[in-house]
Amino acid sequence: MTDFSPEVQASIDRVRADVAKLHGELTRYGLVVWTGGNVSGRVPGADLFVIKPSGVSYDELAPENMILCDLDGDVIEGTAGSERSPSSDTAAHAYVYRNMPEVGGVVHTHSTYAVAWAARAEPIPCVITGMADEFGGEIPIGPFAVIGDDSIGRGIVETLRGHRSRAVLMQNHGPFTIGKDAKDAVKAAVMVEDAARSIHIARQLGEPVPIPQEKIDHLYNRYQNVYGQTPQGGMNR
Repeated sequence: MTDFSPEVQASIDRVRADVAKLHGELTRYGLVVWTGGNVSGRVPGADLFVIKPSGVSYDELAPENMILCDLDGDVIEGTAGSERSPSSDTAAHAYVYRNMPEVGGVVHTHSTYAVAWAARAEPIPCVITGMADEFGGEIPIGPFAVIGDDSIGRGIVETLRGHRSRAVLMQNHGPFTIGKDAKDAVKAAVMVEDAARSIHIARQLGEPVPIPQEKIDHLYNRYQNVYGQTPQGGMNR
């Protein structure tokens, strides 16, 4: 059995509970089918993260079967859930955590409209104010990468490093989102699908009207730093 300090163990327990619960938001908003998709969360104060087990139905997910991994993506043996295999996207999540220390949560879905844009290898243009608020510009396309190693993670990091967007559409695959914590990354996953759907519909009616860059900047800065009860600003990338 692996021993952690009481403080780290408390952090692990909190992240396990949060990550297990947040998977319910993926089904609530129709972002996943069957057992596809995953949420992970970094453990504050430790080089660890928690991720969903592979191939387990969403209604069976619970804090005790979330899997604890180090930042190389290796399962921490002797901890709750360690007898299961972690998500097939674990290497990608681990690569993001190793290379983007400001990221506290990663989400992957196969949400319908975002996947449709990814299949066309086309960025989602920033033509609605809600997208300017949330992403500060277009949602970019990442490179094609085959699952199984950290190739997807490399594509995520290369695309989003220095970019205001918390979402990337990996070509021919689908959306990955990052956030300050797991909840923030889940919110981004919900919002990228909403933007993908709305802008797809708009394009069926004609060419969407662009928003000038200075207006996008204003909307983003206002939403990140003024809107809500306790604004904390966007992720510092």
